[in-house]
Amino acid sequence: MNGPEQPIERVARRGPGPAFWVAIGLAVVLAALVAIIAIVSGRLPGLGDGASASASPSPATTASPAVPTDSPEPSFIRPTPLPPTPVPTFLVYVVRSGDSLTSIARAHETTARSIAFWNRDAYPSLDPESEGYSPNRIEVGWALALIPGTTYDETARPSQTPPATTPAPATPGPSAQPTMPPVVGSSVLVSNGPRGTNKVALTLDMGGRVEPAVDIVRWLIDHEVRATLFPTGKTGTANDQGRAALQLAATRPDLFEIANHSWDHPDFRTLTDAQVADQLTRTETAITALIGRTTKPFFRPPFGGINSAARAAIGRAGWGYTVMWDVDTIDWRPVADGGPTAADIVAKVSSKAEGGSIVLMHLGGWNTLEARTGMIAGLQAKSIQPVTLTELLAP
Repeated sequence: MNGPEQPIERVARRGPGPAFWVAIGLAVVLAALVAIIAIVSGRLPGLGDGASASASPSPATTASPAVPTDSPEPSFIRPTPLPPTPVPTFLVYVVRSGDSLTSIARAHETTARSIAFWNRDAYPSLDPESEGYSPNRIEVGWALALIPGTTYDETARPSQTPPATTPAPATPGPSAQPTMPPVVGSSVLVSNGPRGTNKVALTLDMGGRVEPAVDIVRWLIDHEVRATLFPTGKTGTANDQGRAALQLAATRPDLFEIANHSWDHPDFRTLTDAQVADQLTRTETAITALIGRTTKPFFRPPFGGINSAARAAIGRAGWGYTVMWDVDTIDWRPVADGGPTAADIVAKVSSKAEGGSIVLMHLGGWNTLEARTGMIAGLQAKSIQPVTLTELLAP
């Protein structure tokens, strides 16, 4: 039955309750934590699962090489180590005719005393701390160890001692001087070198008159002319001009060899073995003390006087070669006594000298100084080159 219409009750709508919002907040927090864990697990080694570790890298990561996860390397590049400082090394120099410790030291930019210290074990006479120290007496053929460009440090000896085993001699370079082979027994008599060459040895004796000696040596130096000098010990070391001539020649060991012409010019055919040895060694001692140069291995007999007994004594004394000549200028004789003029000297040398010749002149020759220019020009016209005795005779 239809009764009177009842009023409809309107119920007001109400929003979500507090519990709902708590649930939403927890969900957001949980989602954030999951996202953070996912991000961190992708960057820190050992936190991802097997699948994520084996996943292919994204394009952004392919440009950079993978870094091992067990022992990551630092990103800087280690500096390249500097090369070790070179250690000075020894070379071996074989003593040649005309050498001295001073000339060898000068050629290798060191000092004579350094060479002496380095070689004192092999050659006791070179020990600067011994009573028998004799730096001016070295022998042809000695093998001297040295360090080019280095000076021996007396406060650091152990580090600068040559090897106990003497190294093999260094191979001479193109500019090295030849050496004469050693002689056993009697001194070898030579009057010329090999024929068929373009070489000639100019030899100048010095004994008696010495007036132009210094001027002749200076001219030879100025014109780069090689020669071998045969001074007597007395004239070469006890005479002012003779001493000056030898000292000047010693400044150019590349041009001059110094040989032995006895002490005071006796005839060796009249001497005993002991007297021969005294004449030679007395001269050697005086000249090496003056200029530091040995007179070995060449000797010239005064007056050209020689015999087998004298040659045997000369060889035993240590001079392996007795040097004569094949061209004699006779320049020791004045013109008034029948000696040659300067023109005569020029003519003789120019016409007589040939490849292998040994020319005899004198530093005190009467007209030798005046003949020098024409004589050299005459040799040059024949394409003959002046050399030292060693350069002429050495094999």
